[in-house]
Amino acid sequence: MANENTKMNIHWFPGHMAKARREISEKIKVVDIVIELVDARAPYSSKNPMIHEIIKNKPRFIILTKKDMADDQYTKQWVQYYEQCGYQAMSVNLKNFNEYQKIIEKCRYVLKDKMEKEKARGLKPRAMRAMVLGIPNVGKSTFINRLANRKATVTGNKPGVTKAQQIIRVAKDFELFDTPGVLWPKLDDAHVAQNIALLGSIKQSILPLDDLFIAAMRYLSLHYPQLLKDRYQLEIDLDNENWIIDTFDHIAKVRKIKPLKGETDYDRVMEVFFSEINDGSIGKITWEDPSCVNV
Repeated sequence: MANENTKMNIHWFPGHMAKARREISEKIKVVDIVIELVDARAPYSSKNPMIHEIIKNKPRFIILTKKDMADDQYTKQWVQYYEQCGYQAMSVNLKNFNEYQKIIEKCRYVLKDKMEKEKARGLKPRAMRAMVLGIPNVGKSTFINRLANRKATVTGNKPGVTKAQQIIRVAKDFELFDTPGVLWPKLDDAHVAQNIALLGSIKQSILPLDDLFIAAMRYLSLHYPQLLKDRYQLEIDLDNENWIIDTFDHIAKVRKIKPLKGETDYDRVMEVFFSEINDGSIGKITWEDPSCVNV
C-alpha cells in the first residue's frame, strides 16, 4: 500500500492474546532463540513491534512465510533488508516446504557459541529451544508441522487458531516452543491496519470494507495493473473521478454477479475480490516496498 502515516484508533487485544503475551514474557528466559514469522506479502506490517520489547536481546531468526503468494522480487529485497538489520532471515513456501533442515542448521550456527560455553562450564547437554512467534494467520502452525515433519499443531486459515503454548520436539537436540499469534494492543497506522487486514490477520470487517477495497484497487492499479487485466479484464484510470464505481460495475459484470434491487451488489463484489486476494488466485502480490519503510 502507499506509505501513509494516517492515524487510526483500532483496539485489538482479545483476552487470550493478553494472556499469551504474559506467558511469553515469563517463559522467554528458558528460550535460546526466537523464530519470528512474518508474511512475505507484507513483511513490515506483519512484524509485531511488541515482540522486540518482550524478547529483549535474544537471538532472532526472521522467516518470511507464504513466499509463493508474494512478489519474488520484493521477497528477495525484504530478506536482504532484514539481514542488513542484523537478523538471520529467509523465505519459505508453506505449501511445499522442504528446507526445514536449513532452518535448524542456521539456529545451531547462531547458538553454537552459547552451547559450547555451557558445555565448558560442565552443564549437562540439552536440546536447543526456539520460540516461534508471529501475528495471527502468518502460517505458524503450518510452519511448525512442516518443521516437525508431522501434524504437531492445529492449523486453520483464520486468526487465532492456536490458543495454547506447547513444546514440540523437532530433532534430538532441537525443540520448538509454540505460542498463539499475538497482535499489539492497538493499530494506529492506517497503512499497517490495511495490510494486515488484506493478509487476513485481523477480520477485514474491523475496517470499513469499501475503504479497504478502494485502497487495494488503487495500489494494484499502480503496482500490478497486469494482474487486474488478467484476472478481471480491468484497466483502472485513477484520473477518472468515477473510477471506483466503474471498477465495482466492471467486476460485477465480469464475475456475473447479479444486481441487487437493480443496483450493483457492492458487498458481493468485495466478497469475491477479498476471497481471491486471500487464496492468491489474483496472483503474487506484495503490499509494501522495503525502500519505503521508515525506521
